[in-house]
Amino acid sequence: MLRPIRRYQLVVDLALAGLFAVVALPIELRVDPSLSFNGLGTTLVVVAMSGALAVRRLSPGLALGIAWAGAVIQMAFGRTPGYVDLAIFAVLYVTAAYGSRRVFWAGFASVIVGAAVITLYVFLPVFGGGGFSLSSVTTAFAVLIAALFGLGLAWTIGALVRTGVRARETRRAQERAETAAATEAERTRIARDMHDVVAHSLAVVIAQADGARYAAAADPNAATAALGTISATARAALSDVRMLLTQLRHSQADGPQPTLADLEQLYAHVRGAGVDLRVDVDPAPRADPPASVQLAVYRILQEALTNALRHGGDGPVEVSLAWHPDRVELRAVNPAAAARADDQPRGHGLIGMRERAQLVGGTFDAGIDGAAFIVRATLPIGTAA
Repeated sequence: MLRPIRRYQLVVDLALAGLFAVVALPIELRVDPSLSFNGLGTTLVVVAMSGALAVRRLSPGLALGIAWAGAVIQMAFGRTPGYVDLAIFAVLYVTAAYGSRRVFWAGFASVIVGAAVITLYVFLPVFGGGGFSLSSVTTAFAVLIAALFGLGLAWTIGALVRTGVRARETRRAQERAETAAATEAERTRIARDMHDVVAHSLAVVIAQADGARYAAAADPNAATAALGTISATARAALSDVRMLLTQLRHSQADGPQPTLADLEQLYAHVRGAGVDLRVDVDPAPRADPPASVQLAVYRILQEALTNALRHGGDGPVEVSLAWHPDRVELRAVNPAAAARADDQPRGHGLIGMRERAQLVGGTFDAGIDGAAFIVRATLPIGTAA
């Protein structure tokens, strides 16, 4: 099986293999010129080992097979181990570093089998060795250990490289997953903010437009005031939407978020739409609450008042805030329209309010209670004194 490697890597491997053949061939020809067929055997062995070097990174399994073929040719011609056999160490390295699972273990098996073959080839008479004797057993054992160490060292280094590459790939995959999760969370937050801004602004615009249409004939001044409110609300919504779209296009810090100081402007928009809004804050906050709590209070109230504009009936809308040392209790009550008294508002609004409360560790509840729709939220703000 061929591995995907870059073109320059293949060119480098081919060039090194060619250089290896050019250097190794004359050296091997001078090792033992008295051997029969020395030129042919040497040439075949050098070609085989050079070929294994050339494809070692492209196909470690093929390189291992070619190296074994070169070793068999070398033994068939009765050649002693030489400089050309150094290519075997490079082949064993790549089998452990870049080979598939089968090639990985085939390289490990080649270490053991290769060490045994080297020992037998050196000492057995059938291969031209001197044979085993009592005095040569220790030497044979030393050769076996040396062959195992040399071949095993090359394979072990490759295995360590393989482990490092796998660890680096795993770390990169985790980083990509964390980045994707963070991006998705940020897009979800922006989508939630977009819903809050657009839904509230459009509700105010619709209410003002309906009021201006009915009042245009009887009171032109009221229609003019309504159009002014529509213009101001639309401009503010457009500014918020532009900021959110900028955050979607660029990885940058969050823009300025609403705080408690912006609640009066929110109340003014709702009152400008013709809603009888009554706000009660008791007790008032003693210090600046955390920014996350301020944002959650603003967004929950914004969505609750938007629902009052879209789904509420005739009558006042009551908002109460109680800022205790360890929590803030929020309550918004609006009269439910008769046509909707048996069905609470549906959509993303309630989900968004519940998520806002849960993000800061609070609780949220909303539903029909008699002839009113009530929104309740309790948000922690610190430890009680």
